[in-house]
Amino acid sequence: MPLITVSGQAPISLRLSRNLTRAIKRGHPWVYADALRHLPPVPPGSQAILYDNKKNQPIAVGFFDPKSPLAFRVCTTNVAERLDDQWARRQFRRALSLRRMLFDSQTTGYRLFNGEGDGLPGLVCDLYHDTAVLQLDGAGPGGFWHAPGVARWLAETLPVRQVYRKPQARESGPGEALIGPHPAAPIEFLENGVHFKVEVIHGQKTGFFLDQRDNRQRVRTVAAGRRTLNVFGYTGGFSVYAGLGGASHVTTVDLAGPALKLAAHNWELNDLPGDRHGAIKADAFDFLENSAKKKEAWDLIVIDPPSFAPTHEAVTGAQTAYRRLIAAGAAVTTVDGLLAAASCSSHIDLPTFLSLCEEGISQAQRRATLLSLSGQPADHPSPLPFGEFRYLKFVLMRIE
Repeated sequence: MPLITVSGQAPISLRLSRNLTRAIKRGHPWVYADALRHLPPVPPGSQAILYDNKKNQPIAVGFFDPKSPLAFRVCTTNVAERLDDQWARRQFRRALSLRRMLFDSQTTGYRLFNGEGDGLPGLVCDLYHDTAVLQLDGAGPGGFWHAPGVARWLAETLPVRQVYRKPQARESGPGEALIGPHPAAPIEFLENGVHFKVEVIHGQKTGFFLDQRDNRQRVRTVAAGRRTLNVFGYTGGFSVYAGLGGASHVTTVDLAGPALKLAAHNWELNDLPGDRHGAIKADAFDFLENSAKKKEAWDLIVIDPPSFAPTHEAVTGAQTAYRRLIAAGAAVTTVDGLLAAASCSSHIDLPTFLSLCEEGISQAQRRATLLSLSGQPADHPSPLPFGEFRYLKFVLMRIE
C-alpha cells in the first residue's frame, strides 16, 4: 500500500516571485501563494519542483495546493531526490529513531511525526500506547499523503492495534478508523511513569496536550507543600503532576464538564488522595476575578489557555486576553508564590508574550522574578530557521 499519493504525472513547475532562495535552502519549509509567479489549477497535493526567481534554477521539491494561502511545502532541497515511498519510509524511520532515543517504557504517549519538524510536511501522528492518531494539515497534505498506507506502516512497524484519522478543528466531518475499531473508550498511557487516560475522538487536539510534558515535570518539581490552582485544567495533566510533586491541595478549573470528569479519574489513576483534589466547572476569567474579590490565594498557579490568536487578525484581542488573564492570576498568587503562564498561539512570539506577562503583573500591582522559560519538548522538533513552528511558550515566575 503506498505511503504517498502518486498521480502518475511529472511534477509541475513553480517559480518564486521574490528572493526566498536562501531561506528555503537553510530549511524554511513554506512558500505562500503571494510569493509564487503563478498558481496552476492542479489537484491539492500535486508534486512540484520550485525554481528561484532569478536564474530559473530548481531549489526544492515538495507539493502544491493552489487553493491554500500556504501554497507550497518543501519536502527536500535535494532536487535530484524523488518523492516516493522509499523517501517516505526513510523519513518515517528517521523520526522513529529520534523517539526511541528520547523515550523508554515509562513514556508510551508521545508525538511520532511532527510534520515539517520531521521533514514530513503536514503529517502529524501521536501515539497513545497501542493507538495512533493521524492528522493531516489541510487539503495539500491530504492529497499528498496516503493515510491508509501510513496507517499500515504504523501497524507493521510498531505495536499499534488501532489507527484513527482525526479531523483538525477547522475541518468538518467525522474521523476515520484506518486500522482496527474507532477508539471510543478512553485509552490509558504513561508519561514519565504517570498514568493518564485520553479521549481520542472528542478530546482537544489528538486527545491530550503532549507538548506540555516537560513543563508538567517542571511543575512537579516545585509543587511540594503548595496549594495549587490549575486554570484551563482540561483533563488534569498539570494537576496530577502537582499532586505527585507533593502539593498540599490542587484545584482544577475548566468549563468542560467531561474534561473535569476525566481529570478526576486521572487523579485517581495515580493513587492520589481524593481529599487533595477538587474540580470546579467555571469560566477561567470569572473564576479568577471572583476569587480575587473573595481574597483567595494559591501558592502555585498554572494558566494554560487555548490559543487566543489562531490568525494574525486575532492578535490584538489575544493580547488583551493574555494581559487580563495574567493580571487576574497574579492577583490571587500568594507573596513569593509561583505563577506559570503558557501560550500556544504561534502569532504571539516569546518577546511579545513576556511583555504581556510584564504588563499583566504590573496591572495587578505586583512584581515578578522570572525563574524559567521553556517551550515544546524534543518530540515536537522544528527546523531551526522556522520560528513560527515553535509556538509554545511557558513562563514560570515568582510573584512578589
